[in-house]
Formats: sequence, structure tokens, C-alpha cells
Amino acid sequence: MVLGLAACTADRGMFEGETNVGGARLGGSLVYEPSADVYTVTGSGADIYGERDEFYYVWRRVSGDFSLMADMAFADTSGHMFKKAGWMIRASLDDDSPYVDGLVHGDGLIAMQYREQAGGETREVLAGIRAPATLRLERTGDLYTLYLLRGREPLRVVGNLVLDLPDEVYIGLAVCARDASVLETANFSNVRVDEYGTPPERVLESSVEVIDIGTADRRIIRRAQAHFEAPNWSPDRESLVFNREGKLYSVGIATQMVRPIDTGFADRLNNDHGFSPDGSMMAISHAPDDSGSVIYTMPAEGGMPTRITEHAPSYWHGWSPDGEMLAYVGRRHGDFDIYVIPAAGGEEVRLTDAPGLDDGPDYSPDGSYIYFNSVRTGSMKIWRMAPDGTSQEQLTFDEAYEDWFPHPSPDGRWVVFLSYEGGVEGHPPEKPVTLRIMAADGGQPLVLARLFGGQGTINVPSWSPDSRSLAFVSYRRVRKDL
Repeated sequence: MVLGLAACTADRGMFEGETNVGGARLGGSLVYEPSADVYTVTGSGADIYGERDEFYYVWRRVSGDFSLMADMAFADTSGHMFKKAGWMIRASLDDDSPYVDGLVHGDGLIAMQYREQAGGETREVLAGIRAPATLRLERTGDLYTLYLLRGREPLRVVGNLVLDLPDEVYIGLAVCARDASVLETANFSNVRVDEYGTPPERVLESSVEVIDIGTADRRIIRRAQAHFEAPNWSPDRESLVFNREGKLYSVGIATQMVRPIDTGFADRLNNDHGFSPDGSMMAISHAPDDSGSVIYTMPAEGGMPTRITEHAPSYWHGWSPDGEMLAYVGRRHGDFDIYVIPAAGGEEVRLTDAPGLDDGPDYSPDGSYIYFNSVRTGSMKIWRMAPDGTSQEQLTFDEAYEDWFPHPSPDGRWVVFLSYEGGVEGHPPEKPVTLRIMAADGGQPLVLARLFGGQGTINVPSWSPDSRSLAFVSYRRVRKDL
């Protein structure tokens, strides 16, 4: 339902109370104008950050799933560049409470901030674009998502976070001056709260997204209550290819129109597929029977597949830059290792033999390396080797993460990969994960995006041909009737 003016009091509109969280010296106030349906909130306080907060909060209590929307603008564009105004979801009114928010800063910066436990540090995810934009902060179960809307542009995602907050939480409008000696005022219009309660059944929702590597701007290209996986960027940059229920589909990046791709008899595809370097062919992985996945090639526009690998299971992951070889992972004699085979068919060659799982091979654009992930040291890390399997070297070392599916950028500068929390075994679906990026020769990885995903997010190469963007899939569990 949509909460309106009658939900609470005329003085506060849809909200129940006001609190000077953290006891900021100058406090704050609320003025609600029913005729314009505008909330004018004045607040003070040193900051919303660190281990405790000071800000003015206009709030109500809700339970279950909900969506919060508003447009906001500061009454005065001067003042501290990091003054803040926006939506806040909070476990309690204590100054060190766990929380998640969507805030606009004085300089237009938009961020999703969160504190996972009482008295813990505050973390943040920065948006790739600046205000003005409509903020929409949603809760579905324990997943919190901040979206940005601006005109007819594609829906943008700032972040998806899994937080352990109570079922009943405080939601409301927050204003912080950042300078404890002054008051700052923000106007909130088009304020909307949709409460959905706790649904009797949740279904999977998939979003095919594109992220700009330079700005971290995330745009949703296709979203539906369906299971999408593993997008590839088309060579002409105009569409993305993904798999759904054993088949391949193409979605236009600009048009968002979806069309099926003819794969002939191959209707049990998994998420391991991708274009040849010249764009004329695709490699696909299909299970013709219960023995497991086998690799095929077919025309990029669709057509009858040709079987390449004899043995199963085999899962494709990369083309050599000259289009002559395919790299893949296969299980032979009970162990998964990296193999290569001529793209025209022939004998497979085993490249790794370390105990434990090796997976996700992808060639560097100059053909000098094959990047892959391996659990041989006890946790899953990113490695690389020469294309003949020699000179194997480890590239990631942080024990806080389990790293999967490295993909070098077409310009050879970067490697992007998927990271689970440390200790997660395998690459399961529907987990809090992080897209990380590092220099091609290794070094300290940087966080590109936090999301709810895992299996199906970036199993195969998904860089744009110009190396400026990356495609991936994120997931949510939503009520069936949304």
C-alpha cells in the first residue's frame, strides 16, 4: 500500500516522530506543507559516519518489505560540501545504531552508507552520477538496494547490500549539517512510502546491468522475474547476450528489446558462452545428455552447433586472441583442470594438474597469458600462466575474499573478477558478492561494485569492446506479484 497524509498526523504528514539523533547541539525541526506535500527538514550535527552519528531524523516504524522514494534539494547551496540529506533506514534511534541510507551531499555526491553492527564502522558505496536524481531505497528481505531515477534514462543502481536489521525498523528523512556549528535545511518532495509486508512467497528477479569502469555508474538494461545469467557484450557494442532456462537471448542496450538466438538442437545451455575475437562465431556449452556439458561452436547470429569437445563435462571460458584455440575447464578422473583445444576440433591439452579445483580460464588480449582461478593454496585466488601452462603465478592474496572468474579487459590494462566473502565454498548463487578490478600484472584490487549475485553474475567474458564498461547480472528475491 501507499502511505499518505492520513497515515499519521497533519503536522508530520506520513511520519510518526522527530529525533535529534546523537544530541547535536543545535537540534533541528520539521515543517510539513500539506498543500504542496513538501517536507522541509532542518538539521545540525557533526556527521553521519564513523562509529556514531549526529543528525536530525523525521521517522516512522515499518515492517516487512518496502520502497522509499523522494526528490530532495538543499535550501542553500553553500555550506559544507559533505552536508547530507536523504532516506535513512535504522535499527534504532541510538547514535551508534546499524543503518543503511541513501544520501545526497552538498556537492551533489550521492552515496549509499551503511553500518553493519552497533558501534561498528560506517562503509559506503558511491554513485556514478551526481544529483539531481530521484532516490529510491528498497528493502526485500535482508537485501537493501538504492536506485537512482532521472527522467527517461535507464534505472541506475548505486548498490545492493545484505544487512541483518530487525523486521521492524525506523525509516525516515535525515539531514546533517556536517558542521556542528550551523543548521542546514533540505526540502523533500514527491515523498512516497510503499509498504509490501512479508510476502508468502518470493521469486527470483534478475537484472542485466552495465557498469562504467571509470565512474562506477550502474544501469539496468533488462530486469524480470526470471533467471538470467552470464552476459556477453556483442562485438558491435549494441547488445548483450545472456542465457535463460537453457537458451540464449540478445537484449538491445539502447532499445532493451529481447530476441531469442537460434541454437538448433542445443536447448540445455549453461552459462558458459561467448563470441570469437572476430565476432563471427560463438562458443556454447550444452548438455546433450546426463553425462554433462560439452562445448560447441556455432555462427554468431545463430545456427546449427558443431561439437568440439569429446569428453564431458567441459565448460567453455575463453577464446585465444587469434580465434584458433578454446580454453575451458573439464573434469577428468575426478578433478577439474584447465584445458585447451583447437576451435576447429581436435585433441584437448591439459594445462593444470594441481590438486583441487582450477576454473575460469580466459586469455589476455595479446595471448601472453591465460588467467584462471584456483583453490590450490587452500582458498580460491586469481592466477595466470603462459598459454602452454608453464609459469603459473598467483595474483590475489587477500584472505578476506574467495576470488573467481578473472576476465582481462580488451585493452589489456585490467582484470575484473568476482569475490565472495572469505570461507565461502564454490561459487553458489544468491550471495553478497563484490566485483573487484586490478591491474593486469596484479597489485591491490579495487572494489567496483557490491551486489547480490554469484553464480551467473560474470562467469564468462563480459567486457565492452572498448574496455570502458562491463556487463553482469545481479539478483533479488522479491514478492511474486511485484
